[in-house]
Amino acid sequence: YKGKRFTTADHRETIRINGWDFCPVDIMDEDGAVMIPVKGGKRFKEMSVGKHLLNYDSMVVLTHFKGHASGGFGGSLKNIAIGCADGPIGKKMIHGAPDNINYEKWLKGEPFQENMVESAKATIDHFGKRIVFINVLRNMSVDCDCAGTKAAPVKAHDLGILASTDLLAIEQASIDMVYKLPEAELHDLKERIESPKGLRQLSYMKEMKMGNSQYELITL
Repeated sequence: YKGKRFTTADHRETIRINGWDFCPVDIMDEDGAVMIPVKGGKRFKEMSVGKHLLNYDSMVVLTHFKGHASGGFGGSLKNIAIGCADGPIGKKMIHGAPDNINYEKWLKGEPFQENMVESAKATIDHFGKRIVFINVLRNMSVDCDCAGTKAAPVKAHDLGILASTDLLAIEQASIDMVYKLPEAELHDLKERIESPKGLRQLSYMKEMKMGNSQYELITL
């Protein structure tokens, strides 16, 4: 990726600028990458992730739920699919982007969504039951934080925070809540979600048996 997320030093400077240096931060691919299996994968048999991932036996996935230019929406799946993949290999695998290829030629639409799902599956299978997902449905911008640009003013009102041990359930619930927004608040976000075939994330997760699309909301 371009910008200030290309090297470990740039990552740490970005962390400092944004005020996240109040706690230890582990750059997953600081010491290289490792391949982990994608069980039942149709597009990948293995995915390249940051080597430091192997240092942990559990994971809490804390995600700002919002729109995303390539994914349609960025929830917990996108967070681990892209976030755990290392830069030099894994992210290129997901984007279908060999060295020096223009962004316009990166993989898009349903093939990209399916690549993300399989990348996330590798991490989920690695941790098994020792992973929990938290989606924060607040300040839901049309553009992702990773774009590094000022997003259009947020029109959707805050919906709250969801948590689950089931990835498909929390992503389905998040989308369902967003789609119940009034039209004036939903329009731009829905267009962003659907134009790159973002809902394919949900249907492909179901095909890959990565959770249950049926859920019960419990208010705390």
